Amino acid sequence: MNRIRVADRPEWTDDVVALVRSAGPGPAGNRLVGVDGYSGSGKSTLAGRLADRLGAPLLTLEEITPGWDGLAAAIELARIAIAEPLAHGRDLRPPTWDWHAGAPGPVRSVAAAPVVVLEGCGAGSPVLAPTTSLLVWVDVPAGERERRLRARDDWEVYAPFRERWRAQEAGLAGTDRRADVVLDNEEDPAAPSTAGSSTS
Repeated sequence: MNRIRVADRPEWTDDVVALVRSAGPGPAGNRLVGVDGYSGSGKSTLAGRLADRLGAPLLTLEEITPGWDGLAAAIELARIAIAEPLAHGRDLRPPTWDWHAGAPGPVRSVAAAPVVVLEGCGAGSPVLAPTTSLLVWVDVPAGERERRLRARDDWEVYAPFRERWRAQEAGLAGTDRRADVVLDNEEDPAAPSTAGSSTS
């Protein structure tokens, strides 16, 4: 397992890109890169940087998670609508979830690119492992994750569901040990904090 401290290595994306290129592709030659981590770890931001560096489409589990109790369902949807089609070179048609309406949203259409980045809680699930070429785990101490969550603009919306979501996240335990690379994303104490989505 490779471990990279993001704050100490600005060129970390180069390291991960090299690992992606050396990773085994699926049957059709495509690669799925999973970026996983607990809420508040900053995985959305890092996955976005990695996708930009790879020139790859970025899909998020949050987009397809059917509500606050839907993490397990989202992982299965990712397998059916993203991982398996990509492995066979087919275009992807993942569903979406309208969090404001609490109802299904439109189906997306995404071309089967050579590399696709899938970000979100559960992206490193064993369910997705057979079709994942490279798994990245974003690691941040629990106290720092909680501080970041409480500093976010949407904390008041997220707070009532925090324990329900945390219980589902407990199923991620051990994902870091299966990861090909761990990104230590604990901030330098002198660095400004960043905000993002509460499930990221």
